[in-house]
Amino acid sequence: MAVKMRLQRHGSKKRPFYFIVVADGRSPRDGKFIQKLGTYNPLTVPATVQVDRQKALDWLQKGAQPTDTVRRILSYKGVLYLKHLLRGVGLGLFNEAVAMEKFTKWSAEHDANMAKRQSAHRKARMDSRNQPVVKKVAAKTEEEAPAAPTEKINSEEQ
Repeated sequence: MAVKMRLQRHGSKKRPFYFIVVADGRSPRDGKFIQKLGTYNPLTVPATVQVDRQKALDWLQKGAQPTDTVRRILSYKGVLYLKHLLRGVGLGLFNEAVAMEKFTKWSAEHDANMAKRQSAHRKARMDSRNQPVVKKVAAKTEEEAPAAPTEKINSEEQ
């Protein structure tokens, strides 16, 4: 049985909301699933993602294959980095304390970057709302004004 980590769509038309689930690869997209790992809302800026890291890590270690979108979400939340660090522990490259220290350092930097991006987005949004709407009226100067129409001389009158 091929186990997949994928998105299960909910929400109304034009308003998507997804559950991140572990399901049999043969089951339909919105059908039966084994376990719910979290949620993903792409409509917020930045997208709201809530994932149970421990459950996701357990399923990855059991061999569940994430879809491309779920892989990006897990990478964003640090689950794939944590799996990478734990593999290094298993190979004896460093101990678990060093791995957790590296992960907490990465997590702090990631959270700071996300807070910075979110505040920049809020600031840009507020700036665009606070700017007065000014209609530009083009003042025609002599250079921009079209040339005065010349009188047409009728060849019959001459």
